[in-house]
Amino acid sequence: MSVSPITDLRSALEKLKTIEGQYHETAVEVDPIAELSGVYRHVGAGGTVMRPTKTGPAMMFTNIKGFEDARVVIGMVGSRERVAHLLDTTPDRLGFRMNEALTNPVPPVMVGKDEAPCQEVVHLASDPGFDIRKLIPAPTNTPEDAGPFITMGLVYAEDPENGDQNVTIHRQCLQGRDEISMYFVPGRHIDTFRQKAESIGDSLPITVNIGLDPAVYISSCFEPPSTPLGFNELGIAGALRGEGVKLCPALTVETKALASAEIVIEGELIPNKRVVEDQNSGTGKAMPEFPGYTGPANPSLPVFRIKAVTHRINPIMQTTIGPSEEHVNLAGIPTEASIIQMVEKAMPGRLQNVFAHSCGGGKFVAVLQFKKLGVPDEGRQRQAALLAFSSFPELKHVFLVDEDVDPFDSNDVMWAMTTRFQGDVDIVTIPGVRCHPLDPSQRPGISPSIPNPGVSCKTIFDCTVPVSEKDRFRRAQFLEIDPTPYL
Repeated sequence: MSVSPITDLRSALEKLKTIEGQYHETAVEVDPIAELSGVYRHVGAGGTVMRPTKTGPAMMFTNIKGFEDARVVIGMVGSRERVAHLLDTTPDRLGFRMNEALTNPVPPVMVGKDEAPCQEVVHLASDPGFDIRKLIPAPTNTPEDAGPFITMGLVYAEDPENGDQNVTIHRQCLQGRDEISMYFVPGRHIDTFRQKAESIGDSLPITVNIGLDPAVYISSCFEPPSTPLGFNELGIAGALRGEGVKLCPALTVETKALASAEIVIEGELIPNKRVVEDQNSGTGKAMPEFPGYTGPANPSLPVFRIKAVTHRINPIMQTTIGPSEEHVNLAGIPTEASIIQMVEKAMPGRLQNVFAHSCGGGKFVAVLQFKKLGVPDEGRQRQAALLAFSSFPELKHVFLVDEDVDPFDSNDVMWAMTTRFQGDVDIVTIPGVRCHPLDPSQRPGISPSIPNPGVSCKTIFDCTVPVSEKDRFRRAQFLEIDPTPYL
């Protein structure tokens, strides 16, 4: 692969500035406490955010109340069109692009301080005036939030037993001058590293990297089985860019940082120390999460104790809105790639495309466009749905459509469901399967099939036409015309 001109957040921003409708900047003062997200909700949040909202440009705020010379960017990957520009492909081929990178990883490379702009400025937590809450303009999404959150903080850590590397995004709330709480969904690899260290009474050295090349963020959102324990997702980003992601030694802990990050927070996950997530607000709420609801505050979260903050000169804080279209793309495009990889291995040539739908935050709902090549393929579309559930365990609903239905067009999918689907024969339910704990419907009070929170009923909606009925369901065929002269 050729080397991409995008190597970090700043070069990605420069590219967006050259594309109409993909970037907007404002110097109007904005309060990071709820106001910044309130503005972007109307400009470009989209996703499962409460209406009115829309998908719009990435937005740079250059006048942050309470922070001198601070900048905050939001929505960098908030539309499929924008992601396609940043990954050198088209919106409908993003899943295939990511799958290609997944199967051809390029390992990260180590560099020295002279090649690490993330360490141009250093703040030590041991300094008397240090306070992370005054140093970085971490926003709150709503007035109910537990506190300021780092939502685009890529955590880097290494397995204390064998040195395996991993990167993941986690919910992080600023709790004190040098403490951050960290929420881990069960099964996340860095939490496995933390538990290994804690079992022997050790802390886990980590870095939190903020403001990165979008390829790094999206690559980090792959999950098992596509990226099993020990797989370093930075290799996927390296494949997307045609060169290894640059790592550098952290200054105060025995681990590494991403050399091109805007901001790096160095420190340790402390063994056997827990905090209440909303200890400073008492709202009982955490922050808005991808299903569209504000998650409850967790009563007991691990603590990340900061040792230093390093950053580039005039750094850019990067953030996102939890239920926004940005989360859809961060989670959904790797989901699509994982499904493509699994189904293509089992039945080559049948799966035409996949869309991890916005309504599921990129995690809960997938639309599979499936082509039956003949009578023997009848029923294989449902096998493809089962493979999709296996490739991405947090998936809840799969919609199956034929090759003449656009999986990215919700009206077309609903048309297929209306004219090619009968509920009594085309719904397949699989109750009692583990899904994602942030789905509020996964509670025993909702269904007797749910024994405890986090267990769900996975469902297949088969909106495909039986092979024997194909001719009767042929869509109206229009004359192929080039409309350009008429426009």
